[in-house]
Amino acid sequence: MMSEDRTTSRRKRNIKCLAYIVAGVIAQTIIILLFVMLVMRIRNPKVRLGGVTVENLNLNSSSSSPSFSMNLNAQVTVKNTNFGHFKFQNSTLTISYRGTPVGEATIVKARARARSTTKLNVTVSVSSDKMSRNSALSSDVGSGTINLSSHAKLDGKIHLFKVFKKKKSAEMNCTMEVTTSSKQIQNLMCQ
Repeated sequence: MMSEDRTTSRRKRNIKCLAYIVAGVIAQTIIILLFVMLVMRIRNPKVRLGGVTVENLNLNSSSSSPSFSMNLNAQVTVKNTNFGHFKFQNSTLTISYRGTPVGEATIVKARARARSTTKLNVTVSVSSDKMSRNSALSSDVGSGTINLSSHAKLDGKIHLFKVFKKKKSAEMNCTMEVTTSSKQIQNLMCQ
């Protein structure tokens, strides 16, 4: 009888031990799955124009050869929501007027730390001198509002734990209006 009690007691202990092991494995599996789904999920960083100021605005509103030139001081923000840093190469910021490039500047290579936003200052010289004749330019300069758009694509890699590297890119398309009377940027919108 005593030996049956011992056997039953051992069986219960073995079953308890097995249940603890199974519960531990399930808990570890859930923790690993949450880690992979939340931490290891790599997203594309976001790049935007944070603010733009106008300097040295020159306008020629003559109907025969309308033109504009200015310097735009832009703050480019790179928002990295990943748990690893985003290291990107030199890139080009292009400013266009009605689809025609009127200015370019280099966004120097940099690194956006994990889960942070990096701000870079860029100065772009914008001039309509290189454009072919555009009938809308005369009316835009005369109206006091010049519509510009900007584009940049940052190619780089997300570095996770100094082990994993994944190629990602951040792309920006922004539109803005330059109000010539106040020399200010209005309606800056980025996608």
